[in-house]
Amino acid sequence: MNQDLFAPPPGEELGRGNLEKMVTRAGSPVQYRLRLGDAEVDMNERLGQPIRLEFTGTINCIHCGKVTNKSFGQGFCYEHFMSLAQCDSCIMSPEKCHFHEGTCREPEWGEEHCMQAHYVYLANASGIKVGITRGNQIPTRWMDQGATQGMVIARVSTRRLAGLLEVIFKQHVDDKTNWRTMLKGTAEPLDLSAIRDQLFAECRNELDAVQSEFGLQAVQLIGHGDIQSLAYPVQQYPEKVSSFNLDKQSVVEGTLVGIKGQYWILDTGVINIRRHTGYEVVLS
Repeated sequence: MNQDLFAPPPGEELGRGNLEKMVTRAGSPVQYRLRLGDAEVDMNERLGQPIRLEFTGTINCIHCGKVTNKSFGQGFCYEHFMSLAQCDSCIMSPEKCHFHEGTCREPEWGEEHCMQAHYVYLANASGIKVGITRGNQIPTRWMDQGATQGMVIARVSTRRLAGLLEVIFKQHVDDKTNWRTMLKGTAEPLDLSAIRDQLFAECRNELDAVQSEFGLQAVQLIGHGDIQSLAYPVQQYPEKVSSFNLDKQSVVEGTLVGIKGQYWILDTGVINIRRHTGYEVVLS
């Protein structure tokens, strides 16, 4: 049955509510859904169709729901950005985790989210990069970054240890995705296994030191990880990447020609949905 027969006509409201990052599911291609209030929109079905996103001017904190004039840390009011453990500087720089010093903003949150197994990985979104994530976020983390390849290279017992390994590896490879490059096309395939082996060799002394300090069970290098490949629903990549910002432009519209990472690619520009978490919008 042709699902397009049941698609809302252009101009009809598809949903309204506060933006949050799109829900992803691995597939060929990656499947995207956008939750807005009580609605959940299948974004893959909107590919090739005109869409309109209108910002109402209201931003709600994703923690307390309070209206805030500015979003901090992708969706928080200033009060909770400054008080929540998930907004602390060690989230962006996990090697700075201070849970073991007894100074975590929220020890129970830290116990649940940071004092558990994490993985160090290599991904290819705009070229090779190293990153870390919890095990239940694989391959979600890679899909959110727009990576076309990903591979786990280490398993560690805490977030801090993952950060320490990342610091070692990023002396040799990037730890950031160039989002403009990622949105211009599909990254050239890389031999992640060969890159992993080279990193292990180049970083052997530093890796041995970490394993000696924390133990082999706490820091496990993985020399046999499988490479996962991902493809995205993109009909057309932009020649020049021009991005929308709802703080400067309350209405974004155009034909949806692709979705990659947490970005919509329109024929008029691109927009980072996750960047606008907490923004109240109307999608039509």
